[in-house]
This record gives sequence, C-alpha cells and structure tokens, in this order.
Amino acid sequence: MIQANADIKKKKRQYLPEAFEVTTWEALEPYFKELSERPVNSRQELEQWLKDSSELEAVLSEDACWRQVRMTCDTENKALTDAFTYFYTAIQPNIQPYADKINRKLIGCAYTAELDQEKYFTYLRSVKKNIDLFREENIPLFSELSVMQQQYGAIAGKMTIEVEGEEYTLQQATRFLESHDRVLRESVYRKINNRRLQDKDALDELFTQLVQKRHQVAVNAGFSNYRDYIFVEKGRFDYSREDCFNFHEGVKQYVLPLVDIINKGKKAKLGLDVLKPWDTEAEPEGVAPLRPFTNGKELLEKAITCFSRLRPFFADCLRKMDELKRFDLDSRKGKAPGGYNMPLAESGAPFIFMNAAGQMHDVTTMVHEGGHAIHSFLAHPLELSAFKEYPIEMAEVASMSMELFTMDYWDTFFTGEGDLKRAKETQLERVITIMPWIATIDKFQHWIYENPFHTIAERTVRWMEILQEFSSTVIDFSGLQQYREIAWQRQLHLFEVPFYYIEYGIAQLGAIGMWKQFKENKENALDNYMKALSLGGVKPLPELYESAGLRFDFSPAYIKSLMEFVQTEMSALNKS
Repeated sequence: MIQANADIKKKKRQYLPEAFEVTTWEALEPYFKELSERPVNSRQELEQWLKDSSELEAVLSEDACWRQVRMTCDTENKALTDAFTYFYTAIQPNIQPYADKINRKLIGCAYTAELDQEKYFTYLRSVKKNIDLFREENIPLFSELSVMQQQYGAIAGKMTIEVEGEEYTLQQATRFLESHDRVLRESVYRKINNRRLQDKDALDELFTQLVQKRHQVAVNAGFSNYRDYIFVEKGRFDYSREDCFNFHEGVKQYVLPLVDIINKGKKAKLGLDVLKPWDTEAEPEGVAPLRPFTNGKELLEKAITCFSRLRPFFADCLRKMDELKRFDLDSRKGKAPGGYNMPLAESGAPFIFMNAAGQMHDVTTMVHEGGHAIHSFLAHPLELSAFKEYPIEMAEVASMSMELFTMDYWDTFFTGEGDLKRAKETQLERVITIMPWIATIDKFQHWIYENPFHTIAERTVRWMEILQEFSSTVIDFSGLQQYREIAWQRQLHLFEVPFYYIEYGIAQLGAIGMWKQFKENKENALDNYMKALSLGGVKPLPELYESAGLRFDFSPAYIKSLMEFVQTEMSALNKS
C-alpha cells in the first residue's frame, strides 16, 4: 500500500519575507523586477531562480484564490467583491508583462538545456505555449473578463423562491422535486424556472459580452476563433476538436439509449402514463426521499468516516482541512451557486465550497470535491508550483473516481439496506445520465465560439437543436419551451470557465475505468490512483492515465465498452 502523510505544512518561504502579504502592485513589483533581471550563470543558479519564481507564483495564486473564496461565500458583501476586483484590475494586469519576461528568460537561458528534460518537459512546453499566446493588448481584456465572469455568481446567488411559506435558494428548493406529491413537484419546478426567467435578459446580455470579449482575445492572439485559442491555452496537446466530436457521437450512440431505459424504469416505478421533467428525481408514494444528513457539519463527519473506511489517509486529509477551517458546505441566500475545491498553492490544504441542502446529490458532491482535495494533498510536495498544475482531465478522474470508490461505504450515510441500494442505483444512473448533458454543453460551446456574433434568437434556436439531439425521448417536455430555451443559463461553466466541461466526460470514462480496477483489486486500484495523483502535472496526460492503469481514450468504441460494464454492475445491484 502506498503511504502518504496528510499533516500538510505551509511551504516555508526562502525568497519573500514570511510576513509579506499581497497589498499593492508597488509592494510586489520589486520581486518581479529582481527575477526578470537576475543574472543566471549556471544550472544550479537557474534551479534556484526557478524555486524563487515558484514561491512568488504560489503566494500570488493563494492570495487570489482566497479573494475568490471569500467573495463566493458572501456575494452580498461589497468589501469582499471589491477586494477580488482590485486584484484583477490593479495587480494582475501588471503581473502579466513581467510573467512574459520571466518566461522568455527561462526559454532563452543557456542552462535550460541542462535541466532534467523528462522532469521539466510539461512545464517547459507550457511556458513556450504561454509565450506564443502572450499579447500586450489582451491584458486589459483578461482583467475585464475576470471581473465580468463573477457577475454570474452575484446574479444567481440572489435567486430564491417561496415554497409552503418558506424562502429557499434554488439549490435548497430542488429537494422538493424528490417528493411523492406530484402537484408539489410541478409547482416547485415551475417556480424555479420562472425565477430563472426573471434574470434571463441580464444573463443573456452578460453572456453575449463575455463571448465577444473572448473572441477579441483570440483574434489578438492570431486565432480565427476563441475555441481554437482556448484549446491551445488550456494545453490540450493530446486531443483535438475532432476527438470531442467523436465523444459527442459516442454518447449519442451508446449512452442515450441507456438513458431512455433508465427513464422508462422511472416512469414504470412511479406508475405514470407520461414522464415529465419534474418526475425524474421522485420516489413513489410511501417511499421517503433519501435524506443522508441534516446539515454541513453532519455531512463532513460522515464523509470523514466513509473516507476512513476506504483508506485512512483520505480521511486524514479531510480532518486536516477541518482543523484549518477549509469548508463552507451549507446552502444559504447570498452565497454563489455550485461547488468547488480551491487548491491553495502555498499552504497546501485546499478549501471546499458547496451548497448542501440535505440531498443525495450533496453526498456525491462532497466525495467528489473530497477527491479533488486528495489530489491537492498528494501533489503538494512537488518542488515547483507549476508541477502541481495538473490537467483538468486528470483532476476530474481524481474526483469522479472517489464518487465510485466510496459507494461500498455509503452505509455511513444510508443506514437501511433499501436506502443504500437506492443511493447506489442513483449514483450509477447519474454516471450515465450526466454524459448527454456534458455532450450538449460542449457541442453548444463549439457553436457559440465558431459564431461569436450570433444574435440571442440564433443562439436560442441552436441551443434547442443541440438540446433536443441529446434529450431522452421518454421525458415529455411539451408546454415547457420557455424553460428549455434558458436551460443552458444554469451551467455556470459557460459564464465563468469557458470550455471547461468536456473534461468531465473524458474523466467520467477514466473514473469508470478506475472503478473497474477497484472491483477487481481494491488496494491495487487505490495505489494506482494515489501514484497518478502524486505526479501532479509532471507527465503528459496519456502518461498520467497510464500511471493510473487507464487508457486515455474517449472514442465511441471505448465508450460502448465502459457503458456495458456499468450496465452489468447495475443489473447485479438490481438482483441483490
């Protein structure tokens, strides 16, 4: 068994003073100036220069991350929003020209060739890419985009509805969609969507502005569209847009038919002639919705117990984060939507943010973000901050695998045998049903950025075409057109992290592969998992997958084979 230590320590500074805090550009600039002008006369001096640069990057990264964490935890606090905005308007724009100078200094240094080329390969490849993409005229655009993207959270964080005389955030209100009372489900479904409609125009306008600014960034960098630019910027060296299109086709051919089977089962279980979208999370009358915990404190305690039974090190990571106050789990008004694990480059232990409302999917989110946290712990000992910048496609394997690994220990959350079985069924169904939505969002983004000057009406038409292409034929959406037309607006990735979504699909396949290993040999699978995560980003993506015992493959044929495996596991669960 691979051993690791969760007693993570903040990196001791060697270059910056221990008491230094990011306040103004004037206080920061001397360090950038010194690094850009320092003579480097040997490989040893180059390696020290790299360590000093890495330390400065870590301090800056952690400061920016904390500003985002605090703002998303309380979107109504103007001081927190102002602190975030200040970083991206008064500090970040000044860093970028120096970052380019430092990158060019590294690539142009006579001693760079003497570095361990295997160890530094992915880092140097990324630095060269950054040099190729850097344009002075994009600096103010990046600053504007960083601030504009956060407007989505501010708008969405204010959305609430009233149910049975109580006010709920939209995340909290979704629990009513699990009720056996069909009239209540429909009422809540319509209230949620009517509330979204109130901000439809504001979000449409925000998105239009974001798309056009992103397009300008791409044009400035010499690309014909933002999609082609972002593939390079994200370091997608190991797959192409054609691979994404193949993924879409594979989902259509081999996943959608399984989604229809699942929905037919739901329809039969509920005894309905017509399955509507407010029925898909429901249980029949007499079957209580799954309520695995009552609040964030209980959710964390149970997650620690679950992780401990899987592998004690995983639980130790969560305990350390709790000791350091690195959780904000409960949903509340004024909190940004969604969930994330925020890596903190200098101190190492990350921050988990989510909007728990006592539902089954909150358990999935907790263990998912917990998987990301394990990745942060395992990569923290790597020498340079850049080595810890692992590809998203691997990061999501870390999180999605944890969803599947932990299922054997979910009796921590679900005490009755029937509830445990239902929870596992729900999770395996989600592994399948999430794939068409991933394909929908990804295909939509390709069209959006290939056609950046589309009208809102054109966008709506194309969205509906793509949505229909990947929708289950079993669910009846008649009379719900206006809700369907804005369904994309609930996906925060479109606003805040463009083109970050196909990674979930690629990683879901990787996670299924990890789970297949786990079913065959638990300890060996967990060792492979930890070994791969410990590599951070020092290997190319296919090699990271290989180190985890996986194939980096998302072709239709591979999708078909993994879906057959999941089907087999679901059948076995139903017979148990």
